[in-house]
Amino acid sequence: MSHGPFDVIVIGLGAMGAATAWQLARRGARVLGLDRFAPPHAMGSSHGATRITRLAVGEGREYVPLVRRSHALWRELEADGAAGLYDAVGGLVLGHGAHRSTLHGQGDFVARTMAIAREFGVAHEVLNAQALRERFPQLSVDDGEHGYFEPEAGLLRPERCVQAQLVRAEALGARLMTGQKVTRIEHDGAGVVVHTADARYTAAHAVLAAGNWTPALAGAPYDSALQVHRQVLHWFRAERPANFAPGRFPVFIWAHGPRSEDAFYGMPIADEHGGVKVGTQQYDVACAPDDLLRSSPLAEATAMHATHVHGRLLGVTAERVHAAVCAYTVAPDSRFVIEAHPRIPALTVVSACSGHGFKHSAALGEAVAQRLTEGTSTIDLSPFALAAATSARQGASGATPSA
Repeated sequence: MSHGPFDVIVIGLGAMGAATAWQLARRGARVLGLDRFAPPHAMGSSHGATRITRLAVGEGREYVPLVRRSHALWRELEADGAAGLYDAVGGLVLGHGAHRSTLHGQGDFVARTMAIAREFGVAHEVLNAQALRERFPQLSVDDGEHGYFEPEAGLLRPERCVQAQLVRAEALGARLMTGQKVTRIEHDGAGVVVHTADARYTAAHAVLAAGNWTPALAGAPYDSALQVHRQVLHWFRAERPANFAPGRFPVFIWAHGPRSEDAFYGMPIADEHGGVKVGTQQYDVACAPDDLLRSSPLAEATAMHATHVHGRLLGVTAERVHAAVCAYTVAPDSRFVIEAHPRIPALTVVSACSGHGFKHSAALGEAVAQRLTEGTSTIDLSPFALAAATSARQGASGATPSA
């Protein structure tokens, strides 16, 4: 059965797809959204109750306009009735002066964060170890450690954010279909044909925002360049929960050693699970999304607490009260990939976001929608191409090791 033509088909309705569908619909495009599950769901990367957002992103100066615009869009959605999307509880980035910590493909992550904050005029404070202890007695920091504190950093609630944008998209006329597994995308004249198990959809353009399933659907060169990595989130019981409540405890990223595996991140107690949420990022083991282990053995929590939490978060016990598993789709040097497909010009690939994309997703959706409907976007997307990511990796050979 054939359907269409549409102006744009959006494949995948998670963070990037929901944002793109909303922004296309508000510009009057005839939009079809397809998802193999029923978003917001827990099968990809856009779940887990909370996500960190921060303006000074040590990953690179090119990301700052995206997160700034995203903050404005979250507030716009809240003003339109979507409650509790973004909570500016403040954020810390901590590191040690004796080493250059690596995170998200960037060496000396704390120093880069501070430099980007200065360049873009982001309000912040630089705190030495003593100031950190006085401000945040929940943290046990070494004398050589220092921190960057940003008042506007905070929490996003990913499921609510995705849902709010899908609701807006549908209200503006987008047709959203769930339980639709896309099997093939083809070039067709000046447009595209998108196949599911029992239907065929045509459009002038398509946006592939399928997260973990993007490499297989996009084919070469993405199927070899992008990798899917399983990540585990843990919630641990606090002896005194009030000490870790929003307003008393910020979101944080803590690089306590020189390697990427020496870093972890966390959140205040801000969701229904009632624990301090912490996580790490692993890039050693890749997997296929359909084979990903969706549960977390208790041994993973024991290792997480012993390696990162114990002796650093005072009063956070080893009792895990909840766990969740998600997966990152990772590009070379942990960059983004947003570009026209080399063999299907009418297909825009919007992945991977390499584990740090949610905070930027609202603005990315807007920029992609602008480019498809107006030919250009307010925020420059040219740095986010697979060739740029590959070049960055090649140029970094012999330099500081990167994740």
